[in-house]
Amino acid sequence: MKAFVEIAGLGKTYATPAGPAVIVRDFTLYVADGEFVCILGHSGCGKTTVLSILMGLVAPTTGGVVINGREIDGPGTDRGVVFQSATLLPWLSVRDNVRLALDQVPGRGDAEPYLAAVGLGGLGARYPRELSAGMQQRVGIARAFALEPRVLLLDEPFSLLDALTRMELQDQLAALWERARKTVVMVTHDVDEALLLADRIVLMTNGPAATIGRVIDVPFARPRRREVILADADYFWLRDSIVDFLEAEAHAGA
Repeated sequence: MKAFVEIAGLGKTYATPAGPAVIVRDFTLYVADGEFVCILGHSGCGKTTVLSILMGLVAPTTGGVVINGREIDGPGTDRGVVFQSATLLPWLSVRDNVRLALDQVPGRGDAEPYLAAVGLGGLGARYPRELSAGMQQRVGIARAFALEPRVLLLDEPFSLLDALTRMELQDQLAALWERARKTVVMVTHDVDEALLLADRIVLMTNGPAATIGRVIDVPFARPRRREVILADADYFWLRDSIVDFLEAEAHAGA
């Protein structure tokens, strides 16, 4: 596999009054162009730290990240980011929130096609306060895609939503990915979400000094439909395997 995103020997340590706190150690992962990877683990395992380093928001203590042959040293328009909450500017319309991304890249065009792609066509003049939480997160996804980034970085983007809205947006993201085939690295704690979306699932050990414990290839054909993969005999075997790993990590840290 030729790597498009190279994460090599990544580590992050913070100084504390009690001494160095090692959050992540020796995290090495290679992601192919157009691959969808989910990083999954318990809260506090360092998965968001890894993603923050990929975003360029946090500098690694050891190792580094190379995207398309260039080592990153900060945020960039080659990476689109979606956080847990939509992080929209409340005084701007939906259209203008998306335009914030479009304005970063000269000649990018109009916001409307990106809003239409997430099911918000015709709602560009509304303000965030007029939208549900799920609709606001759709705007956040539209804004990330508007950059036309080489890599999409998602930090548990559906974790704050109710179950029905979460499933709707998972299906929406899967459809968008099928059309655009962006390289995606997504942090999640939801096993079913990872099995629906990912080509590979990276399971992290518990912290402190968390690292990759196991990598699972997801075998389901694309495009995926939730009801089809749920009927696949491998689905529950894979799910149980992941849950067993997470439970073993929880007990090891107890």
